[in-house]
Amino acid sequence: MASPRRPARPVRFEDPARNAAYWARIERIVDSAPPLTDEQRAVIRTAFHQPESRRAAA
Repeated sequence: MASPRRPARPVRFEDPARNAAYWARIERIVDSAPPLTDEQRAVIRTAFHQPESRRAAA
């Protein structure tokens, strides 16, 4: 039976040490990136709030 708890992050690699190193690298990349501008946030928000019919047409 599968566990009802989901991991905090997907398992990228079966080796736990390699998986932890992968996510540590991702965190370093994200932490070093500049913050999003209001315009960038608006573009992302708009992309995720499109009606299904417009997504299907794309």
